[in-house]
Amino acid sequence: MTALFLAVDGGNSKTDVVLGDASGAVLAFVRGGTTSPHNLGLAGAVTVLGGLVDAARAQAGLPLGTPVEVIAAYLAGADLPDEVTALHEAITARGWARRTQVDNDCFALLRTGTSMPDAVTVVCGAGTNCVGRAADGRTARFVALGPVSGDWGGGHDLAEHALREAARGEDGRGRPTALSAAVAAHFGLPTVEAVSIALHRRELPMDRLPELTPVLFAIAASGDAVATALVDRQAREILAQHRSAAGRLDLLSRPHALVLGGGVLQARHPQLHNRIVQGVQDQAPHAVVTVLDAPPVAGAALLALDTLAAVPGAEPVLRAAIAGAHRAGLADLDDAEAAELGPTAAAR
Repeated sequence: MTALFLAVDGGNSKTDVVLGDASGAVLAFVRGGTTSPHNLGLAGAVTVLGGLVDAARAQAGLPLGTPVEVIAAYLAGADLPDEVTALHEAITARGWARRTQVDNDCFALLRTGTSMPDAVTVVCGAGTNCVGRAADGRTARFVALGPVSGDWGGGHDLAEHALREAARGEDGRGRPTALSAAVAAHFGLPTVEAVSIALHRRELPMDRLPELTPVLFAIAASGDAVATALVDRQAREILAQHRSAAGRLDLLSRPHALVLGGGVLQARHPQLHNRIVQGVQDQAPHAVVTVLDAPPVAGAALLALDTLAAVPGAEPVLRAAIAGAHRAGLADLDDAEAAELGPTAAAR
């Protein structure tokens, strides 16, 4: 029987699990809520993951006791070495596979975006992170614990700064900006001051703030100097992450891939994207910039496949199978739906 693997991409709001084999075939693809130990605790994260593993085995119709060779679990919240070790031990103890590999979910995204052995990824979604790998096995990573570890950027930061600049532009503390009128209009209120008061009184829920990220990019595209300055700051931060990670791996003067992932970067906002591409050409002329166009669970599956005696040509088969699952509708679930659904399944 062809060796089986389990692959996990666990984010802060949803988790994808693939069960496949060494030929690249996908036997099951399920989605559920978060498995981040930062959100659920270690025991809670492993419990949720267990439900998804059981759902994948059931969807694939595996007889009881059918062995799985390796589980490759790449999770948000696996940031520090002791967190990776604790997750590895807890997942191994469940006996889901003969071998276990665990790391941060950015490594799955990196493998999804490129097969080049020298590569860096910068992720800019709700927050931001960066990891890199070299052909000789060295890696570069950041602590990535938010502001306490020096992080800046991502959709949440951009939205909060857009609101701040809109308020300051309206009351005269800052530069005039079209963000003021746009923010007020977005929430259907007459002024940014009214928006601020509504947020303070919880008449507007704070979890609506990320809605301002696309508003910021739209205003920046109109030529507004204040909005453009925020977009430029985000670009500089992404370039700094790439420069630091690639520099630590001695890649700045060598060919390597830079994979851009996360909702902010995958949207390809021209002002942000073009600044990043030009900046990368300036600091690493041989780098190849790509934007992620497949789900990160594909990278987790490929990292599992890399450890098996895979059938020649298995990688394109696997990529096509996962793309097929997404065309069937699984990837169209948004984060909130995934969190509410718990373990769910989609046909491959």
